Amino acid sequence: MDKSFFKRFDIVLALATAVLITIGVLAIYSATFGNASSHDYYMKQLYFALFGYSLMIGLSFIPAEYLSKVSYLLYLITILLLVAVLIFGRTIKGNKSWFYVGGFGIQPSEIAKFTTILCLANYLSANEARDINRPWEFIKAAAIVLIPFGLILKQPDTGTALVFLSFLVPVFFWAGLSPYFLVALISFGVIAFAAFFGTAYFIAAIVIITVSLLLFKRNFIWSGIIIAVNIAIGFSVPKVFSKLQPYQQKRIMAVFDPTTDPLGTGYNVIQSKVAIGSGGLWGKGFLQGTQTQLKFIPEQWTDFIFCMIGEEFGFIGALILLTLYIVIIYKLISNAYVTRSRFLSIACIGFASIILFHLIINVGMTIGLMPVIGIPLPLMSYGISSLLSFLVMLGIGMSAYRNRNLYV
Repeated sequence: MDKSFFKRFDIVLALATAVLITIGVLAIYSATFGNASSHDYYMKQLYFALFGYSLMIGLSFIPAEYLSKVSYLLYLITILLLVAVLIFGRTIKGNKSWFYVGGFGIQPSEIAKFTTILCLANYLSANEARDINRPWEFIKAAAIVLIPFGLILKQPDTGTALVFLSFLVPVFFWAGLSPYFLVALISFGVIAFAAFFGTAYFIAAIVIITVSLLLFKRNFIWSGIIIAVNIAIGFSVPKVFSKLQPYQQKRIMAVFDPTTDPLGTGYNVIQSKVAIGSGGLWGKGFLQGTQTQLKFIPEQWTDFIFCMIGEEFGFIGALILLTLYIVIIYKLISNAYVTRSRFLSIACIGFASIILFHLIINVGMTIGLMPVIGIPLPLMSYGISSLLSFLVMLGIGMSAYRNRNLYV
């Protein structure tokens, strides 16, 4: 085969993705084995994985200029779909976030993940003179993300909505946002987290953030505004928490002590930790996991698929899986660094951030370190919309590698 093909085709990203998909199909097969109502899920996942993988390869050949031209249109269509699903969508487990067409569920919020990043990347790269440190430019860029965030929050799907905040700081940093404003952005999350634990933590966080902002010796008016916003966020946290759905409150509290509701919100976490812990170093073997095969964890083939890996393939299997994700995230960041296309570079950083966020939250859920907020494991959890969405992201990431010497 022509050596130039390998110079332009991201073989590492393609292979890592193929291996993850294969492991995912096998994991879904094991998690649904013996369950007549859901045992065909692995075949559906396989069919759409083959289609999605072909789509990924096809997207890798599309130049950045074509992707950038359609990014605004794709974003607009996605926003319309997010509005439509609030009106015509089907409510499942309290979330009105699905359309059903021909027996298959379509989740617009999954599509919105990559269309929002493409739109944001196009906006930030459309004009070389565009400076995200200017307040108006920053506000417009943030609005591109906050519009779908707000619509998804209305469904209400808090977990998916948080995904849209996960790539704000990395993308803005890559686009040239100053360290001063980066600290300001991060401070909002820090304050919200600190305020959740009590007044003492909230006051300590305010002091640290105030000192940090003053060290930059920037405009004191802006610093005052940022501090005021942080104080407002801190005081609003208890009110926001009180307005969450009861099941969402219980999920958050179960993170700190799953035994407070062992038969309710803490049940999945407890059973997941038992499954992963029982796997030991090498695991119990494929189709041999007791927690998995006896169906102790409801719908394990979705958000809790990682505990099947831990139980049946052990610590080594879980380590191999995490290594594959690290390879994919590293390749996306590497492609963002080497490509001359500012549009594709920003897009790759956004995609890497989303995958990393999903990985941290999902694995954290299964081992009891993160709240159970319905975040799937990329390329592994059963879900057609999620699977295709991630494969589109990786296809565009491969395009960045293939077209790395072209300016857009």
